[in-house]
Amino acid sequence: MANDSNNPFSISDMMQQSFEQSRKAMENCMDLFQKNLKTSPWFASSDLNKQMQGYMDTNLAAASDFTRKLSQAKDFSEFWRIQSEFVGSQWKAFAEQTKELGQTLTKGAMPRDS
Repeated sequence: MANDSNNPFSISDMMQQSFEQSRKAMENCMDLFQKNLKTSPWFASSDLNKQMQGYMDTNLAAASDFTRKLSQAKDFSEFWRIQSEFVGSQWKAFAEQTKELGQTLTKGAMPRDS
């Protein structure tokens, strides 16, 4: 909720701090995931590795943008609108990423001409 000096219930600063801590935790998790990705035989393909890195970057940026927008919400109806839009966009992104990953894995599993 946007910072409002007249509003004794303003929680913008607390939300900002919480979101920043969450963002840092997500980045640490992504770093760990990326290190494991590089050592996993499942993701030895550089194409797949690049694809997964792209998804991580996109998803992290979306989450950061989401937290920024939430911290600027002026009331609870705006808060819930932002929340609903984010959830919808993340489900859509998840479906697209899953489809693309399936295609990449299928392509990688197909026998190659010698």
